[in-house]
Amino acid sequence: MTESQQAAITKPIEVSFEFFPPKTEKMQENLWTCVKRLAPLAPSFVSVTYGAGGSTRERTHDIVTSITRDFGIPAAAHLTCVAATREEVNAVAQEYWDAGIRHLVALRGDPPDGETDYLPHPGGYAYAADLIEGLKAVADFEISVAAYPEVHPQALSARDDLDNLKRKIDAGATRAITQYFFDADTYRRFVDRAQAAGIGVPIVPGILPVTNFSQVVKFSRACGTTVPAWLRDRFEGLDDDPRTRELVAATTAAELCEDLQKDGVRNFHFYTLNRADLTYAICHILGVRPQRPAAA
Repeated sequence: MTESQQAAITKPIEVSFEFFPPKTEKMQENLWTCVKRLAPLAPSFVSVTYGAGGSTRERTHDIVTSITRDFGIPAAAHLTCVAATREEVNAVAQEYWDAGIRHLVALRGDPPDGETDYLPHPGGYAYAADLIEGLKAVADFEISVAAYPEVHPQALSARDDLDNLKRKIDAGATRAITQYFFDADTYRRFVDRAQAAGIGVPIVPGILPVTNFSQVVKFSRACGTTVPAWLRDRFEGLDDDPRTRELVAATTAAELCEDLQKDGVRNFHFYTLNRADLTYAICHILGVRPQRPAAA
């Protein structure tokens, strides 16, 4: 272990959480139950996703501002390039700034529902790097971006994908959050390549607790994440055993985080899927717990 790794291990772990805008009243109840459960862990920030084509713009705005106002947690709003002009995107960004939101997650975004190919809006920002430049012109936002340890599925090559990440950082992004992965070596190799390419911002590992294995396989196929055979073996036969599945899921994700901790990684971003218990359990294992009142 290097001296820098030993020094990093003494630093406290910081966590952040991602939520998504609910579509129904029941899902909305689940979201706020999740936020209330995780808030005592004092995340460094939480982020709220943006539906394809900007379909959840108002809900995302309401959730972000409510979390910041009601829970005192810095909240970041996702913003994309899809289906909007530059003026429309800038106006949304200005609304966030006026509401006290200082952190955005800038993404190219997925095509609107029913479409398979991404086409830049004729009057909009073409790609995430362009979006970041525009957002920084609106106000001095803190900006996080996405990174793909196993290459974005639409990238021409691993090198092209890394060059795109570099463009986003050069445009003003201050943090990269990775797509989820299941092997620590995947993250290690990616960070080594990114640093060799001159990328010096923090690269925060994105962690997805597996709640539904078949759904994760479907997600992973779409985003280019490898589902290793050992993970499939762990969840085999648990489709009708949710309690055991949750125990296995928490253990598996905690093991991944603990493996990365050995390298000095102290920041983790959890894709909660608006479910709190698994993420809470993993954080507990990692030593991230609610602060207890000081003894009288």
